[in-house]
Amino acid sequence: MKTIRNLAVATGVAAGLSAGVLASPGPASAAPSGTGTADETITRLEAQGNRVIVDRLSDAPLTEASVVSMKPGAELREWVWDADADDSHLAAVGQVVYVAVR
Repeated sequence: MKTIRNLAVATGVAAGLSAGVLASPGPASAAPSGTGTADETITRLEAQGNRVIVDRLSDAPLTEASVVSMKPGAELREWVWDADADDSHLAAVGQVVYVAVR
């Protein structure tokens, strides 16, 4: 019975986190804004727990390149311990973000 309850709780938490990610301004809202370099944007996205896949459209170094587009990808999930440290559950920890730079 405890396993079913834990699964239900984990499913509810995952659904809530997914809804929060979709409703909150995330990587997609950090799309090209004209401020900062591609390097700064990538660093900021990675600091937020995202995995960034870069599509280079020129030979410019990232410190001089601009972000052309960004697309969200799959959600990144990992097992984390609950507050009592007696059980673990899957939690969203970031997402894949595809960044095109020029």
